[in-house]
Amino acid sequence: MTRKPQQVLVAPFATALPAAIFFRSAPMPVDGIYPAHHHPWGEFVYAVNGVVKVRFKGGHYLVPPQFGIWLPPGVEHLGQNRKEAWHSSVYVGAAHCASLPDRVTALGVTPLIREMLEHLRQHPPAMPPMPDQARLLHVLVDLLAGTERMGSYLPTSTDPALLKVLTLLERHAGDARSAAALARHAGVSERTLMRRCQRDLGMTLAAWRQRLRVVQAMPLLAEGQTVERIALGLGYASASAFITMFRRLTGQTPDEYRKRTAGAPAR
Repeated sequence: MTRKPQQVLVAPFATALPAAIFFRSAPMPVDGIYPAHHHPWGEFVYAVNGVVKVRFKGGHYLVPPQFGIWLPPGVEHLGQNRKEAWHSSVYVGAAHCASLPDRVTALGVTPLIREMLEHLRQHPPAMPPMPDQARLLHVLVDLLAGTERMGSYLPTSTDPALLKVLTLLERHAGDARSAAALARHAGVSERTLMRRCQRDLGMTLAAWRQRLRVVQAMPLLAEGQTVERIALGLGYASASAFITMFRRLTGQTPDEYRKRTAGAPAR
């Protein structure tokens, strides 16, 4: 089947921001892409629904809704997605970036930060923002500066054996093979594979697989697929086992996630 060409999107601000801190929310169509670009301000990217991939020199980060990606000023990056998504961005002038990380990183989105982002999405700031809107944006940046710094939500590796396993699982997230069987597939011992997981991913292979399944489940939930169908497709013996895992990793059930992200209005 021939894949549709990418839909090229245009970054909204080229040389200057409307204000020292500004908020924007917009949809991303199927196979949408913001080509590689950089700017003198920082940007916090948050996926309202769907999953957005941010690529930059040195790697790529996936943006599921329980995290956001912080891009410091001057970092060249591109944003893309395979399925329809909706993202919000908080643009932060360089003068206000001192308390934020100096490298690309995932930031935890607390319930308060999520509600503030949702309020801003439903009530977009003026250009430039009104005084009360500007105060809210400054408070939001203060909260982002103090939230948990996560690294990459779904890290990858350049190790040939480990990358072979990760690539297989990304293509077939429901593959139920054991770690020992996956190690044999990659031509290494199970102990070697596990050691490389900790070294390059910072987590066990089992934890990485659970995160992958969450990321792959989100667009399927948004499409309206049943929880049972998604669970079985991702290798779970029952819907309840999948629901337990999803709630533990995201803080909400699949149905709660579906309801929260359904019907994001266009700007």
